[in-house]
Amino acid sequence: MSLSKNITVISVLCVTVQGAACAAQADSAAAIVVTATRTAQIADQSLAPVILIDRETIERSSASDAADLLRLHAGLDIGRNGGPGQATSIFMRGTESNHTLVMIDGVKINPGSIGGAALQNISPDMIERIEVVKGPRSSLYGSEAIGGVINIITRQGGKGTRGYFAFGAGRYGSHSQSLGVHLGDGVTRAGIDAAALSTDGFPTRQDASEERGYDNLSFNLYAGRDFGPLDVELRRWQTRGNTEYFDFFLTPLDQDFNNSATSLKLKATPRDTWATSLQLSQSVDEIDQNQSNDFAHTRRNQLDWQNDMQLDERQLLTAGVMLSREDVSSSIFGSGFDETTDVQAVYAQDDIHFGDHHLLLAGRYTDHDSFGGHTTWDVEYGYQLSERTRFTAAAGTAFRAPDATDRYGFGGNPALDPETSRNLELGARHRISERQDIAFSLFDNRIEDLIEFTDPDGFLGPLPGANQNVDKARIRGVEVTYNINLHPFSMRVEGIVQDPENETSGEALPRRAKRSLTTSLLYQHGAYQLGADLITQSQRKDSAFSSVDNAGYGLVNLTAQWRLQPDWRLIGKIENVFNKHYELADGFNTMGRALFIEARYSPAS
Repeated sequence: MSLSKNITVISVLCVTVQGAACAAQADSAAAIVVTATRTAQIADQSLAPVILIDRETIERSSASDAADLLRLHAGLDIGRNGGPGQATSIFMRGTESNHTLVMIDGVKINPGSIGGAALQNISPDMIERIEVVKGPRSSLYGSEAIGGVINIITRQGGKGTRGYFAFGAGRYGSHSQSLGVHLGDGVTRAGIDAAALSTDGFPTRQDASEERGYDNLSFNLYAGRDFGPLDVELRRWQTRGNTEYFDFFLTPLDQDFNNSATSLKLKATPRDTWATSLQLSQSVDEIDQNQSNDFAHTRRNQLDWQNDMQLDERQLLTAGVMLSREDVSSSIFGSGFDETTDVQAVYAQDDIHFGDHHLLLAGRYTDHDSFGGHTTWDVEYGYQLSERTRFTAAAGTAFRAPDATDRYGFGGNPALDPETSRNLELGARHRISERQDIAFSLFDNRIEDLIEFTDPDGFLGPLPGANQNVDKARIRGVEVTYNINLHPFSMRVEGIVQDPENETSGEALPRRAKRSLTTSLLYQHGAYQLGADLITQSQRKDSAFSSVDNAGYGLVNLTAQWRLQPDWRLIGKIENVFNKHYELADGFNTMGRALFIEARYSPAS
């Protein structure tokens, strides 16, 4: 059977609504992703550039949050205002920090106030895997998916009963504990994970001397049952805690946070060629400042009904409806708003295989409260030149709806239009041998109607400033990924050269490096595993409001794992081995050399 037919078969047998269960049903030697097309496919055969971070990689990394996992991949630039728990942003392929859609088990968690998802609060102990899809995906997922999509799949079990627990400690008074139990018999499944992290931290601002701590308590629960014609699953992920920080005047403050994603999924296969799924979900993003009455709250309820129809062995048609109601309230310095936004959308995708050709067509119509109707589309094509070589080409559009703060906060403008983009991409993947492969991507992303605060008469002038659709940007770049596995050694190298430019001002877009290189090395022998992660980035403009450039830097992190017994492992990590001083945001400190050690008990299956 050809590889394209294999993909089609996987799609029929394993089709879900952004689910994760299909990964366990497919061939374990082939990594399966669902985010790129909303249906299961082999990761290496996705027409879109995909990054898959699996559970084994997560445990080896000893990362403290999701952002630490993502920054090990070129083209995913991280901005962080200090240490653990501090405000963190991601800039995918040079786009804005609010141009990346982040989901937990397919549930959107981007806040409706301002900024991106709270990656700093997502514990790696809750994560089974992360799927990153680069490039526009608004045709499938709607707003924010200009730079790409990050879908974080929470942990799950298989057949039988499995449990684990772990505890660790490290520099800056850091302590972590986690445990979990998962059970399943092929019909019923359930599980719970819990994790706690506390750290005294370090002075987040360079002009301060007081430590700023962080506490995080996270849970992940799920229960599901296969009733034959209907599969039902309920999931809830939640994290809450406290973050200490400094304000602009170096006043020590702290705030409480609460993030959650809850979903009920109903899946059925009325016919052998038709699978239907209904997902009802709610996401919550809450921040409450403890030294004042300031707060920012988002609560989003969403319905997503997806249908997948196998027209024949070469063609899979996906169509669905999405309904969303978002309630956002905020108060900053005594001024705030409380607004509700309704969004309705219909989407469709046709995934076609014919011989060595693969064509994907997708479109979406969105009806949004603030700006009315908007249409997005994607066209992707792949040609299998030989068994080892494939070429791809893609064109697509995306948008970001103005959030509630853009419309009703300081400088708010209810008449704002969406920020829109058009992306063109060429790619190639070549399997050099059974143990080596290399992939290239060329992309050109034009973004228009970027929202900017304009104040023609100055901050206190007679004419008040307001948010306007005035800026446009162009981001061109090339990405290269190389993998080699020469057991017991393996290596992954990723590099990107890009030119993120604000075409309105002619300046570089802030917080985005023009050149990045990441390398992961791994050595495994018997009970021992040694690893090294290298991150190199060029200098970056700090912000649109200053002339400061953050210097380029290079980091080396070392990891080690020793399997003391079949069920016990000792995991160690040295962060920033050479104690490099660098900045991800002007005036904010980053972590120096730090040792973290964890003991993990996980019975062998």
